[in-house]
Amino acid sequence: MLSALYYVFLVLLCTVFMILSAVALVVCYPFDRGRRVVHELSRILVRIFFFIPLRWRQRVEGREQIDRRKQYVIVINHNTVIDIPTLYYLPLNFRWVSKREVFKIPFFGQYLVLHGDICINRGRATAALEQMVHEGKRWISRGASIAIFPEGTRSKDGEIHRFKAGAFTLAREAGVDILPVVMDGTRTLIRPNLLFNWGNRITIRVLPPIPAERVAATDPHELMEEVHDSMCAALAEIRQKR
Repeated sequence: MLSALYYVFLVLLCTVFMILSAVALVVCYPFDRGRRVVHELSRILVRIFFFIPLRWRQRVEGREQIDRRKQYVIVINHNTVIDIPTLYYLPLNFRWVSKREVFKIPFFGQYLVLHGDICINRGRATAALEQMVHEGKRWISRGASIAIFPEGTRSKDGEIHRFKAGAFTLAREAGVDILPVVMDGTRTLIRPNLLFNWGNRITIRVLPPIPAERVAATDPHELMEEVHDSMCAALAEIRQKR
């Protein structure tokens, strides 16, 4: 019953913030091409979502690794839809790269459009990579970072699986740092029966960024393997400390 009530509350809350975001986009667009105001509204929405259940805990480690003046290609392990709001705990303005099917989900899809997120067709890999690089560079030029799940899909067992090269290609083309981020605990916030776990704990760990100079000088696949291994090691360490 409590979970059902919270779902209803979230629908109402998202509706209000969707309207606010649409108004902010129209009013602020002439002087806010990076959609910082819309992004900040999303951050407020996320804070409310996580704040109301009193026993939910979110811990951010490594926040000092982030330079707010920089743009990054952010790479995150992917377990569940909860990964998406969780990333808004980072003090960065960013756009997501997402498959086009997600844009069709009610509420969620409309938010992605308002937010300016990048929609790709995963069925056409070459065209999707070209579009991601083109639109990613455009948003980076406007002062936004780009957030990507390098695995390309959700992990079914909670482990970090093989990466695809798209995020690393974008970072190289755009001349920006890669910022690895590891999340743990997002899988357990919503149980298989869709009820909330009211005692959930989430850890977000920001790893040291890979400088743009090193991204440019290193083969993308070699860098991909290195970042994958460092994220796997960080995830194992987080779980040992539970």
